[in-house]
Amino acid sequence: MIRRQRLAAGLGALLAALAAGLAFPAGAVADETTAMAPKVDLVIDVSGSMRAKDIDGQSRMAAAKQAFNEVLDATPEEVQLGIRTLGANYPGDDRKTGCKDTAQLYPVGPLNRTEAKTAVATLTPTGWTPIGPALLKAADDLEGGEGSKRIVLISDGEDTCAPLDPCEVAREIAAKGIGLTIDTLGLVPNTKMRMQLSCIAEATGGTYTSVEHTDELTDRVNQLVDRAADPVVVPVATEGAAECAKAPTLKSGLYTDREEFGQERWYRVDVKPGQELRAAVSVAADRAVSPDYGVLLRAVTAHGREIVRGEAAGTGRTDVISTGLRYPKADSDDENAPAETVCLQVTHSFAAAAGVKATPGLPLELTVDVVDGPSDASDVASFGLGRGWWLLGALIVAGFLAGLVWGWLSRWRVAVWRTN
Repeated sequence: MIRRQRLAAGLGALLAALAAGLAFPAGAVADETTAMAPKVDLVIDVSGSMRAKDIDGQSRMAAAKQAFNEVLDATPEEVQLGIRTLGANYPGDDRKTGCKDTAQLYPVGPLNRTEAKTAVATLTPTGWTPIGPALLKAADDLEGGEGSKRIVLISDGEDTCAPLDPCEVAREIAAKGIGLTIDTLGLVPNTKMRMQLSCIAEATGGTYTSVEHTDELTDRVNQLVDRAADPVVVPVATEGAAECAKAPTLKSGLYTDREEFGQERWYRVDVKPGQELRAAVSVAADRAVSPDYGVLLRAVTAHGREIVRGEAAGTGRTDVISTGLRYPKADSDDENAPAETVCLQVTHSFAAAAGVKATPGLPLELTVDVVDGPSDASDVASFGLGRGWWLLGALIVAGFLAGLVWGWLSRWRVAVWRTN
């Protein structure tokens, strides 16, 4: 009897251990899935001006509600979505209080469509337009996790809470290097609002869209929410140094940094014999700058000798300028040969008027890729053809021989014609 009880207890413990062993990996997978889930925070302007009835015969607020209901129905299951308001609660005239009027209407997380729609239905146009404070809070809403993060701002007017400039707020958010993108939509826009919303979007690599019809609003918000579900490579925030000796050592990947006017940034990459370094950099003007500018990327040895460089110039037609370089390191017969430290220097010649802020610096995106190099490093320098030179030489010889044969045949035919 005692043996049977012990046997039963042992079997029970074994089953419990197996169940626990199976449960833990599932929980770990669930946690990893949640951490990688894309997040979207819809930020809606509920200020008093949203009462205006100039969108398809209905008020701007009614059009926004209709669009939100359709967007909530179409939101992908994997997207964690939240809704934040600005100007929804304080109807008074006190500026200080009105500029704090932003609240999380529905928390960022797995979407319950019924609860979210019920929350949206309660909105009534009320107060001020604190866009800057709302963006700061929305960035906090999206903290944590490794998936893509996106704020979709919908407004019908410019910010009313200066001197907290929402464009500067967007630059500060971008400077954190958390991979957060802000897309903006302007309802029945005017010039000043269009400039402000465009500046907010450009500071984080987002987009601005002008909307004047309900179906346009629905379609555009749906596109942005769907885009959040697409897999993206989020740049890793890094901070270059003022000299190579103090620079961070980077591995293959995508990095983001900030560089002020007249500043230079240094990074280090280790390249082993037989490998090739490929690097590219893009610098964006997220504020008003002079129309002529350039960017320079140099690969330098640890002793300061330049190896190779890439440079590009712009004339104001685009606000992003890019360049790149390649450096193949010759293979070595010594299996224990050490890696070479290559210093990457990034400088740009963007300039701005005295009133333009220098901080945070202009957004910089650096791509580093260290791959197995060609069998002969000199092939890379052969005008990009490598062993293609052999084929080119063969074609030249074949063409020359074909020309000789054709010439001989032509002369023979002429001689036969004269004889006859």
